[in-house]
Amino acid sequence: MLRCDIITIFPEFFRATFDYGIVRRARAAGLVKTTAHDLRKWTSDKHHIVDDRPFGGGEGMVLKPEPIFAGVRELTGCGNREEYSPQTRVVLLSPQGRVFTQEVAQDLSQNASQIVLICGRYEGIDERVVEALATDEISIGDYVLSGGEPAAIVVIDAVVRLLPGALGNESSTVNESFSERRLGHPQYTRPTEFSGLSVPDVLLTGNHAEIARWRREAALRKTERNRPDLLK
Repeated sequence: MLRCDIITIFPEFFRATFDYGIVRRARAAGLVKTTAHDLRKWTSDKHHIVDDRPFGGGEGMVLKPEPIFAGVRELTGCGNREEYSPQTRVVLLSPQGRVFTQEVAQDLSQNASQIVLICGRYEGIDERVVEALATDEISIGDYVLSGGEPAAIVVIDAVVRLLPGALGNESSTVNESFSERRLGHPQYTRPTEFSGLSVPDVLLTGNHAEIARWRREAALRKTERNRPDLLK
């Protein structure tokens, strides 16, 4: 079972998120366990303060290191990344991280038994969390979110669907977009004619070799048009 622990100041954000689709089925099958933890429970002051002003001045607030260190220590049993099990990954979600890709998702699904996801907020997180705790610093794209919670959902969904047994058809992950540095091929269903648009004739022939060839070529054309950077 893959264990996913989320550290957040908004645990209720995840209350119903994983009760749908593939993640729900994976949870029911015992393939993954997802738990959202309130960062405030690891504070030691009576007001449960998790943020403070940045040294050096500037706008906004920064998440304090103490509760995050305490949370990671409780969830992993270790106080720094040098002590983690080889299958433990502590992921800091931030716009400063490397961009999340299908390859990163595959790495996590194949090599991790526990993923701790730290959701950033405000102006960021004390850098000592990066220096001592995070095995991975990940961004889901070149834009800024209000917090790491939506990014945590994206990462978990992408990783869980790659777990053996999570999908009804295991070949789905082989043929979909980004699996071979290209986008997926176009898909069609009934009716064959709609609003003056037709399904390509080759898909109606039943010739599996010709269909496979068409799909490869169509996927390449789509990649060249929409994401030529993948072909480099």
